Amino acid sequence: MSMESPPPPALIRIPVRIVVLVAVLPVRMVWDVLVATAHFLDRAVLRPAGRGLAYVLTGLNQALTRVLTGVGRGLGRLFHHLVARPVRWLHRTVLTPVGRGLAVGGRVLGKLLFVWPWVGLWRYLLVPVARYGIAAPARWLHHTVLRPTGRGLARALAAVGAGLGWFLPRLGRGLGTGAGWLARAVFVWPWVGLWRYVVVPVCRYGIAAPAVWLYRRGLVPLGGGLFFLLEKGVFVPVSALFRYVLVPLLRYGVVVPVLWFDRYVLTPAGKGLGRLLPRLGRGIAVATVLLAKAVFVWPWVGLWRYVLVPLVRYGIVVPLGWLWNRVLVPVAREVRDALAVCWRVAGYVSRAVGRALKWTVRTLVGLPLVWFWRSVCTPVGHWIRDHVWAPARRAAAAARRLAATAGRVAKETLAGAGRAAREALGSARAAVREARRDTWRALVGSVRSSGSGEPEVARARTLGSTTNVPGAAPAPEISLRKRG
Repeated sequence: MSMESPPPPALIRIPVRIVVLVAVLPVRMVWDVLVATAHFLDRAVLRPAGRGLAYVLTGLNQALTRVLTGVGRGLGRLFHHLVARPVRWLHRTVLTPVGRGLAVGGRVLGKLLFVWPWVGLWRYLLVPVARYGIAAPARWLHHTVLRPTGRGLARALAAVGAGLGWFLPRLGRGLGTGAGWLARAVFVWPWVGLWRYVVVPVCRYGIAAPAVWLYRRGLVPLGGGLFFLLEKGVFVPVSALFRYVLVPLLRYGVVVPVLWFDRYVLTPAGKGLGRLLPRLGRGIAVATVLLAKAVFVWPWVGLWRYVLVPLVRYGIVVPLGWLWNRVLVPVAREVRDALAVCWRVAGYVSRAVGRALKWTVRTLVGLPLVWFWRSVCTPVGHWIRDHVWAPARRAAAAARRLAATAGRVAKETLAGAGRAAREALGSARAAVREARRDTWRALVGSVRSSGSGEPEVARARTLGSTTNVPGAAPAPEISLRKRG
């Protein structure tokens, strides 16, 4: 039986294509309408709306940027003139002198409370007490008492050490010699004499010599006689009995019959049983296997081979294969081809309908709108552009230039006012400084105290040379004490 499906007849192809065309045509027309609507919305709505929104957002961004920039600059200048400059003037004019005065007063107060008392205590109490109350007596005691006493003791101890050094070695040698003789007399010589004159003679002449004599004169002859008696009375008869009685009896009475029985009886019987039992076992196994197959295998094999397989093959598989190859596959192939063909045909029909609708809309709506745009809207727009928009734009540009000029003039005015205010503040500060200096001269005098204000830097001594130290003012060559 051929598994390839034959081509379907026209009786199946034409109805299938008609049905598929009827079903696909509305879907294709709806699809084309959706595509055309999407293109129209993209061209006529989304792109212009996006461009207009981008233009509006860009204009708003620029306007907000300019407004916020102007507001920020104004707030910055306002903060600079109202807060920063007064704070800076307050810091330079008030806080810095007050801080320096407080620092000088705090430094002097700190020295007065925490430095000068301890310095005076150390310099005028602890150092004199330690120097004249401890160090000077200790030095006098060391120089006048301890050093001579130490030298005398050192010389006496050196003499005593020299005498002891001469006497003690000789005393040690004598004591060592006597102790050595005493130790030998107590711990060595008694044990040496006991070993040499008691233990060795007793062991040699009381034990070793009698034992050697007894071994040579008694045990050796007695052992030789006993060995001779055992050899002639026991070993020789037992050897003859074993060699001439027991060995032949065991060989010819036990071993030879056993070997003969094994060779001529047991071996043939074993070989026969070895050949018979495997064949018997094989026969029993074959019979058992055949019986088991006949009972448990052959009925089910016959049922599978001659009942189930023909029933499934010729009752189910062959009809289903024929139905698949002759009906389902041709119908599915025709439906696939019909879908492709009918989709293209529906496209042609939809395109023709779309062209007809396009021509109708263009003729009834598009051409009148184009005429109205070209004949009415365009001249009106040109008149508005030339007679309304252009003058308004020029007026706005002139107003912007005027505002810029006014802002520049205001900026210059504010700058001049700021400079005048700074000059006035400088003059007032100089007047206040001069008044404070005059007040100080009136209260204290012309010589300024060195305890307050900035510390005075000591000037360098040049010893009459014309070359000064870099960065240092030369000091007078006459001391202040001589100058009075």
